[in-house]
Parts: sequence; C-alpha cells; structure tokens
Amino acid sequence: MFPTSLLLSILVLALAVSADPIVVRDNLVRLPFAKQINVTSSGHILKNDQARAAALRAIGEARAGGKLQKDAVISVPVQNQAVIYVASVGVGSPATTYSLLIDTGSSNTWVGAGQAFVKTSTTTETADRVSVTYGSGEFSGNEFTDTVSLGGGLTITKQSIGVATRSEGFSGVDGILGIGPVDLTLDTLSPDTSGTIPTVTDNLFSQGIISADEVAVSFEPTTSEVANNGELTFGGTDSSKFTGSITFAPITSTSPASEFWGINQSIRYGTSTSILTTTAGIVDTGTTLLLIASDAFSRYTSATGAVADETTGLLRLTTSQFANLQSLFFSINGATLEFTANAQAWPRTLNTAIGGRTNSVYLIVGDVGTPTGSGLDFINGFAFLERFYAVFDTANKRIGFATTSFTTATTN
Repeated sequence: MFPTSLLLSILVLALAVSADPIVVRDNLVRLPFAKQINVTSSGHILKNDQARAAALRAIGEARAGGKLQKDAVISVPVQNQAVIYVASVGVGSPATTYSLLIDTGSSNTWVGAGQAFVKTSTTTETADRVSVTYGSGEFSGNEFTDTVSLGGGLTITKQSIGVATRSEGFSGVDGILGIGPVDLTLDTLSPDTSGTIPTVTDNLFSQGIISADEVAVSFEPTTSEVANNGELTFGGTDSSKFTGSITFAPITSTSPASEFWGINQSIRYGTSTSILTTTAGIVDTGTTLLLIASDAFSRYTSATGAVADETTGLLRLTTSQFANLQSLFFSINGATLEFTANAQAWPRTLNTAIGGRTNSVYLIVGDVGTPTGSGLDFINGFAFLERFYAVFDTANKRIGFATTSFTTATTN
C-alpha cells in the first residue's frame, strides 16, 4: 500500500459541454495518484513489458476471432509491474479508499489484491463471477455494484466492481482502474459471458457527471523512484497540460491492435533512416517502455550503435554515443511527433534501480517480440506518454496527441 503522502498528483473530471474535445480551465476536480518504480530483479522492466505484450496480443487475437478462451492467453511467469501508476479511489458509502493501478490496456475495475473489500449499504452482489488475465498477473472473484468516489464529493453509482478472491502479480496495490475500450470486458463475467461492463469513464458519461466519453492522460518525465507527475482528465482536456493543438488518429482496423487503443504509425530515426513503416500498434499506460517489432528493433540498434546489456535487458550506449543520438520521429495520421534523444534514455539517476551502471546510458526502446506484420507491431508505453499529451476518445473511436512543455525536456 502506498502512503497517502505519495498520492499527490492530479486527476481532473471535466464538466463543460462541447461537441469537440472539451478544454477544461476552471473548477477542476482532482483525484491524487502517483508513480513508483517497483523493480524486483535486473531486467525486470523489459521482461514484464514483453510478457504483457504477448498476453495482449493473444487476447486481442482471440477476441478478433469471435470469442476469448482462457487457453488463448499465453502463459507467462507472474511478476509485479515494474513501474506503477496508482489512483486513490473510494468504494462504498462510507467509502473505503483503495490504491488502484491505472490501465488503458484493460477495462475491468476491481479491488481486493491488497486491502480487503468492505461491504456497505450501497454494495450489491450480482450473480456473476469475474476473471481477467494480464501480462503481469491475473485475478478472479465476484462481481458487485457499488458507489465509486473520485474525490471532491464526486461519485458514480452502481459501478461494477470486481472483488478478488484470488490475485497474482499485484503486490503493493489493491487492484486496477480499467479505462480501456469497453469491449475488453466481454467474456470476463460468468455465467453472463455475453455481457460487457460499462467502464468508469462510460458511467461518468451516462450518469451526466461528464459531458464527453473520453479520458486524457498527462505525465511528465521524472528522475525519482517515487513521483507525483501526472493527471487524468475525464470528460475533457486540460489546456494547461499541452501546447499547440491536439491531432487525432482513428482506431486502427488492423487486428489485434484494433481490440485496444490501437493506431497506425511509422517511425523514422534522424532525417532519413526508416525504423518502422506504417503499421498498427497500441498506446498503453500499462507498458513502461517503447516496444517495436523485432526487425524494427534491429534497425534501431544498428542506427544507434547500441549494444544489449545483459544485466538490465535494455540497450546500452556510452556517454559519447549518447551525445550523437538522433531523434525518433513518429508519423501519426499526418502529424509528426519528435521523440528526442533525451526521451529515448532511461533516467540516469535511476540506473542503479534497474541494476545498471551509473556511467552508462540505457535506452527505453525494446523488442516487442514479433516481426512487423503481426498486427501489434509497437506499444507506445509510459516512456512515450511522458512526452506527449494523449486523449482516449471513446465516443469518436480515436486517440489524440499533442506536445507538452516536457516534450523536449532534458530530464533524463
């Protein structure tokens, strides 16, 4: 469990009305959350991300095929997530506060991994069991509906909540706040295998608490193991968190990326070196690194001159090589986003936290584990999201990106 003093960042719920993404300026309602590095062994971050990628791919392929079967999920060793972002969420009346992981790659909200669930007068048990498998663990238990509090006196009534009777891979937290596409909840209930579960975002919208069915994510790069560095904005966008305009890309039609918050993009290194031609992948808060297809990773390794570091599992550069590292350029629906050399580096002050050497530079670009053409050829994880503002627009089935004051920061 995280001390409440760590949970000091901002989550904003918008109340304005507009047909376009809402820009929120006043009367913001804030819910605290925080980042913490949770590495338990050398090389843990890359292994965790690759395990998650494999599980997401298998789940997406099974869903695209018509029905998710438990044997469709790749079996991977359970390990706690390496970098976690947690929100403090109240459940019940009076509310019990739980620390929940923020995850755009799943859509069920559940508790019970740490602190036990407390029933109150607003708690109603349904007839269903609930079960979800993740790349970093799994949980199973019973479905309830209950009041969910997001701070500032703001509550959602009759929100579906999974209550774990068994969970693995979630040490230090109480569960997950799932803000992925609602279809990801299909087949997570039994016996009601045909039903989906409205997400927290969906219910905020349907209950008239917010006026747009979307959530925006803002983070900034940090150099400490525990940091208050971000903001979620439900129902609109916070204009103080981004610069310029937001460019939107439609959800990709390519499976299995289309089952998640998936888009098409290409990546270039420097002025002319193609790393990844236009292909499908996902944007995911549950992934720490920037993962790209195996052949693209080979091209990136050659272009940078980096070598594989056996201890951390990451690519490694000398400081002189890093001085010559060029930017990556992401082309997304006609917009070009520059991912600077500094953005490609793991924070050097945190090298020892991942088993690295203080005088080396480690890169946050990793191998997703499959070649281009698999249908999930990249994952833009938190390393990417710490440099760009992102809007997950459920109503219009699109994702938006904008630069921030931290896009070109030299924090790392």
